[in-house]
Amino acid sequence: MNSVTTAAAKAASRVADIPLITRDDLFGNPVRSGAQISPDGKWLSWMAPWEGVMNVWLAPSDKPDDAKRMTSVTDRPIPMAFFAPDSSSLLYLRDKEGDENYLLYKADVLGGEPVCLTPFEKTRVQFIGSSETIRDKVLLGLNNRDERFHDVHLLNLTTGELTLVLENNEGWASFDADDSLTLRWAQRQNAAGGVDMHEIIDGEIAEAPREVVGMDDALTTGMAGYTTDGKTLFWLDSRGRNTAALFAEDTATGSRKLIAEDDRADIGGTIRHPKTGEIQGYSVTYLRTERHFFDKDIEASFTWLREQLDGDFGVQSRTDDDTKWLVWNDPLTAPIRCFIFDRTAQTLELFYVGKPQLEGQPLQPMHPREIKARDGLTLPSYLTLPPASDDDGDGVPDAPLPMVLLVHGGPWARDGYGFNRTHQWLANRGYAVLSVNYRGSTGFGKDFINAGNLEWSKKMHDDLIDAVEWAVDAGIADKDQVAIMGGSYGGYATLVGLTYTPDVFACGVDIVGPSNLETLLETIPPYWEPMVKQFHERMGNPETPEGLQLLRDCSPIHKADKIVKPLLIGQGANDPRVKQSESDQIVSKMEEHGIPVTYVLFPDEGHGFHRPENNIAFNAIAEGFLASCLGGRAEAISDVVSKSTAQIPTGEEYVKGLG
Repeated sequence: MNSVTTAAAKAASRVADIPLITRDDLFGNPVRSGAQISPDGKWLSWMAPWEGVMNVWLAPSDKPDDAKRMTSVTDRPIPMAFFAPDSSSLLYLRDKEGDENYLLYKADVLGGEPVCLTPFEKTRVQFIGSSETIRDKVLLGLNNRDERFHDVHLLNLTTGELTLVLENNEGWASFDADDSLTLRWAQRQNAAGGVDMHEIIDGEIAEAPREVVGMDDALTTGMAGYTTDGKTLFWLDSRGRNTAALFAEDTATGSRKLIAEDDRADIGGTIRHPKTGEIQGYSVTYLRTERHFFDKDIEASFTWLREQLDGDFGVQSRTDDDTKWLVWNDPLTAPIRCFIFDRTAQTLELFYVGKPQLEGQPLQPMHPREIKARDGLTLPSYLTLPPASDDDGDGVPDAPLPMVLLVHGGPWARDGYGFNRTHQWLANRGYAVLSVNYRGSTGFGKDFINAGNLEWSKKMHDDLIDAVEWAVDAGIADKDQVAIMGGSYGGYATLVGLTYTPDVFACGVDIVGPSNLETLLETIPPYWEPMVKQFHERMGNPETPEGLQLLRDCSPIHKADKIVKPLLIGQGANDPRVKQSESDQIVSKMEEHGIPVTYVLFPDEGHGFHRPENNIAFNAIAEGFLASCLGGRAEAISDVVSKSTAQIPTGEEYVKGLG
């Protein structure tokens, strides 16, 4: 019996008596999601499927079951919706087949056909400001005149009229406004890759920046908004320190006061008074989220909710009078749910369970872990184990397991604690699942981010290898049965894993990952141009000989002939960030060298797979692929691929159950 067959038998036996959680249950549409309560408290909205596609729904807040559908989209799911400040309409965004050119639409709560408020081609809406005191208008950035730069417009939500406020001809990357919808700041990258922040006074942008942020602080420093009266400007600022702290600036004097700090992680979200904009509390997320409060009434409400709810929770929507909250609750080993919290009556009413089909399923706990990299850097990480593999519940299996190293995208993003459907899916199939916040990840201070500068395929990859070695040494992973999998940067990391360290991983799953950093930077979206210096300083500058060489040295395309383990690639044809050519290139190189590869292409997707039938189809293929390589179990592929738009240009024969 060969090693893969032996591993297959062991993996299958561990979970043989555990119910299989279907892909439909995990990755299909939720019953409801994204609930909001209108500022005036009269309406509830949420996302729910119609004709298999997520649409916007509405009901009176006192009759949640009296629902009506507000949109009739049948192609791609609407990603988000929110109430206009005056509660008269719902606003939502849509793109076309994954091109990420999001336009703004409006649906009146009293009925009528939805209308597009920004009916332009090759345009991506940028939200700049809304107001507590001016309820019928918002400030938008639109790049319909020049794809590279967003001009500022004032949008009248009642009439749909757009009024030009500022024409952006000087490469401004972003703008900030106060509650009067007056532009106060313009920001753009400086020569060092940081940010210059220019005040706007009487409609004129100051020639010299008032605030200069270096490249090292660029991802951890920025404005966090004004109070409604404009007297206080809040900042998240890491200058002169490591983690981003919360400061309050007196706008009359310019003096600043430190409000909150944490040595382990950046200050994350804030809780703001819905009318005054004053900060009532804040959160910090290191391994798990911790909340701290300045307002005693808010603290009392959170304390009461803590006594009622298992797992983690937070506020996702509030009324203007702050008497009604919509509260999300993640029980961690049960589906996420939403409650209506009446603060005055102190009652908590279940609004919905997002995926009731997961109730009672064998969902597994997530274990936060700190892993030491070879140079001593601590990597906050998260581990999920299969059911029936850890009898004493200590987060170490009774015997080493096949493992999937699941790498997050970005790389300037992070993994977090909580219900993770990919973790649950893979654990249910018999795999340990490990997610690692490698250097370059955000949320842990600027030193952690900047430790990843110019380290693509180098120390950033070393962190992943160190995490695998930790898992092997701890008795979690079978050394010969570790897969690497991820999307975007995680897809790049997968390609790096199979080319730069070809003997470490048993196989890889690359989802929309770049293979050639040189061509990646040549084909970024036009509206990223004002931020391109940041990429050059953190990845490598193609405008210098040494930078160009660095990009080439860090590109898996040039080592494609080193691949000796099975590889599955998934790509969206309309991806504006990582073009289809990134996947085409490495597939072509592998075929030139006679190296097997399975390539799945979706003609109606972009950066990731958002139509449920496409996401489920790719996961069915990935599941069969992993079963072939690691020996876990797999739900039959059956007809899910034929029900999607998936095209398989090459390698269908290498996936168990496909074809």
